[in-house]
Amino acid sequence: MKRIDAREFLRIKVRGLVARLSRLARIDNAYVGLRPQDMPFAPSRAHFRAANARLSAIETAVRRRFDRVRATLEREPLERVLIDIALVERELDRARRLFGMFFEVFAQRGTSFGPALAAHDAIAEDCYQAIRAAAPQVFRGPLLKPVCYMEHGFSPATMRRGVSMSRLLGEANPFPLIRIPWDRDQPWQAVFMHEVAHNLQADLGIWQENRQALVKRMIGRVGHPLLASIYGRWHKEIWADLAAILLGGPAAAWGMAEFLAHPSPRTLTYRPGGAHPTAFLRVAILAEMLRRMGFVRDADSLNRVWRTLYRPERGHRMPGQLLSGVDRVVAEVVDETMFQTRRNLGQRAVADIIPFGPDDQAAILAGAGKLVSGAIEAVDLPPRHLVSAAAYAVASGLSDPRRLADQINARLAEQARGGRERTPLRTAAATRSPQPLVA
Repeated sequence: MKRIDAREFLRIKVRGLVARLSRLARIDNAYVGLRPQDMPFAPSRAHFRAANARLSAIETAVRRRFDRVRATLEREPLERVLIDIALVERELDRARRLFGMFFEVFAQRGTSFGPALAAHDAIAEDCYQAIRAAAPQVFRGPLLKPVCYMEHGFSPATMRRGVSMSRLLGEANPFPLIRIPWDRDQPWQAVFMHEVAHNLQADLGIWQENRQALVKRMIGRVGHPLLASIYGRWHKEIWADLAAILLGGPAAAWGMAEFLAHPSPRTLTYRPGGAHPTAFLRVAILAEMLRRMGFVRDADSLNRVWRTLYRPERGHRMPGQLLSGVDRVVAEVVDETMFQTRRNLGQRAVADIIPFGPDDQAAILAGAGKLVSGAIEAVDLPPRHLVSAAAYAVASGLSDPRRLADQINARLAEQARGGRERTPLRTAAATRSPQPLVA
């Protein structure tokens, strides 16, 4: 082997980069292994276009950096060349991470989880459609709907649109991603709509507006800076909890309470700096929301169950201020979060743009009865309300909940397939019909 000096060594390293420059520039159905029979469950063409646009932008940055390396390889100091090469590899790392995320998420549609994931996509889209129907033009135009994927973890989670992700070296997420734990693919999980609600809050542009209003109210009406700080930190989770109830009705509140039911030491312990409300108080907030919506019987029943399971007078690990006057504080929080108007909502409250009333609940309960009797084809509910009907059906002691899950997932997946390539409307119809998302 010929003698190699330092600059020739760097030339060899640069040659190795050439073969990697375009390896991760594009992703498509074939690339992730989706077969023709998997296509009904696949993300839409628009999602693939968005993914490829982001990958293409990174490839452009990679090539720009690489052109710099080629220009400096023979004449710049060796340390400068090493830095330029490192910058190329940084962009390649960014492309690799982004490509890997898209690959993992999209490829799951070719597994046995494909129908369930497509069904949850349909549920998420319907939550957006509900707002578009009640409040046309509140969103700033068409939006790519959330895409769901399976992953380990105790609870669902979401990565919002446009958020810079550390796992992607600060690259922004091009569309919402909602993680579903492997064992939570049943279409009656209220916590899923909680995650959808996080994306709704962000896309409605009321993230900061809501926090500021809640903190101001805690100081002005409750007069307690500590509570203002705590509830200000909790505002996102509270908003998502209460919006989920507007999306799914009382069944969503019961589902969230079921998710939050743990041994007393966990439920009655305050976590300093945590983003989630202490579970004992969190369910009190859910019950107050039901009361404000007019479902007093459900509110009283939920409170009774919760106070039977958890009794702070027997011992707790919460600051005394959190329990002092808790009923009044909770009422203030619910009113400010869901029933006070917001500028970014066109001077409407969240309860105005996600309406839910007795007629919706009656339809859900009727649908639950049909599900129990096995007449799923007779159920005519929007996907978000079908979630609640399924929850009631399972709670009634349905003998085969897995079969029900498969039936609902298949139905919703078919619905998602039918709307996959719709062209988004840019103005709402005069009839106030829903403005579709880019599917």
